[in-house]
Amino acid sequence: MIFTETLLRGAFVIEMEKHMDERGFFARTFCCKEFENHGLESNFVQCNISYNTCKGTLRGMHYQVEPKAEAKLVLCTKGAIYDVIIDLRHDSPTYCQWISTDLKSDEYRMLFVPEGLAHGFQTLENDTEVFYQMSEFYSPEHVRGVRWDDPVFGIRWPDITNRIISGQDNNFPLMEPNDE
Repeated sequence: MIFTETLLRGAFVIEMEKHMDERGFFARTFCCKEFENHGLESNFVQCNISYNTCKGTLRGMHYQVEPKAEAKLVLCTKGAIYDVIIDLRHDSPTYCQWISTDLKSDEYRMLFVPEGLAHGFQTLENDTEVFYQMSEFYSPEHVRGVRWDDPVFGIRWPDITNRIISGQDNNFPLMEPNDE
C-alpha cells in the first residue's frame, strides 16, 4: 500500500498496490503492520456500508466526540464520491481547514480519517456504495456534526443539480464564533 499524507495531519490517501496477472489483480486493503508503521489507528471494530441511489446525495459532516471518537478508513466500492474531511482538533495548526479527494471504485484508493476530523461525501454517480471501517462502535450520544455549507469552512462542493441531503445533515449547527 502507498500512504500519502494530506495537508491535515494524520489523514492519508492510501493507494492499493495491485499485483496483476492474467486473471486480474490482487491487492491488500488493510495491513495492521503498515498502518502502525505510519502511526495510524489499526484497531477497527465496526464496518459499515452506505448505499446511495442518486447522484448528488450528500452525507455529512459527521464525527464522534470523546470518549467515543473514531478514526475511519473509507473506500468507494461502487461508483464515485467527492470525499471531504474537516479538521476540528482545536490544537491543530490546520483547525477548521478541509481537504477533498475523489474516491472512485475503479481507482482503488482509500481515505484514512483520524479522530477529531469530520467526514462527509457527495456522490458523483447513481448507485454509489461506500465501505467504512471504524475504530469505535457507533454511539448515538457521542455523534456530532457540522453543516456541510458552513461559511467558516467554505467547502467547494461539486455543482450538482438536485442535491439530496437528510434533514439531520442539513440542520447541523453552524460554527459559533468562539468555536473558531
